Amino acid sequence: MKRIMLILLLLASAVTSVVAQEYRYEVGPAIGMSGYLGDVNRSNLFKHPGIVGGVLFRYIANSRWAVKGNLLYLGLSGKSTDGTNVFPLGQEYSFKSKVVDLGAQVEFNFLNYGIGPTYKKYKRVSPYMTVGLGAAMSWCNGTHMSFVLPMGAGVKFKLKERLNLGFEFTMRKAFGDRLDGLSDLNGIPHSFAKSTDWYSAAIFSITYEFSKRCTKCHYVE
Repeated sequence: MKRIMLILLLLASAVTSVVAQEYRYEVGPAIGMSGYLGDVNRSNLFKHPGIVGGVLFRYIANSRWAVKGNLLYLGLSGKSTDGTNVFPLGQEYSFKSKVVDLGAQVEFNFLNYGIGPTYKKYKRVSPYMTVGLGAAMSWCNGTHMSFVLPMGAGVKFKLKERLNLGFEFTMRKAFGDRLDGLSDLNGIPHSFAKSTDWYSAAIFSITYEFSKRCTKCHYVE
């Protein structure tokens, strides 16, 4: 009888460890659509949508907080004829820009995101907000680098214990004024803080969690 009780306790412990298992990191691809606001497009963000592709990496601090790194490639484009502003002498301007975005963001989940014991009140779906800092390298009439401030929101869905689906929309302010190859529509350069270039990323992602967290007697590594 004692042996049977011991076996049952060991099985219960094994099941609990599987259900309550948590992981430190997650990584996966992302794809979506980009948009541009700047000197040659002041209002319609998705007048000339582009493609976004890249990879995401997260450090999962707990069910509420995470730190995410991203490496994204974006295509941006625009035409001066789309807006009401015109160049001196009625000239026209169009551009196509390639951008590589490298950055880090802090994420806050509004709900306890995850799968686990009932008492932890985990939710398989959670909206979140995010803000961070990054750098963008762009190629349009030369090569230009600028710092970027990303901010936005998204939603996560835990498809399985270690598999996550996500959608996120961020606006990214570039502290530089050359994403479109122009310093200003009328040739008047802006200051560092008053640059007019913004771009967006609306992305879908799928990520896989790895690196088990040791959970023993309510102690978390």
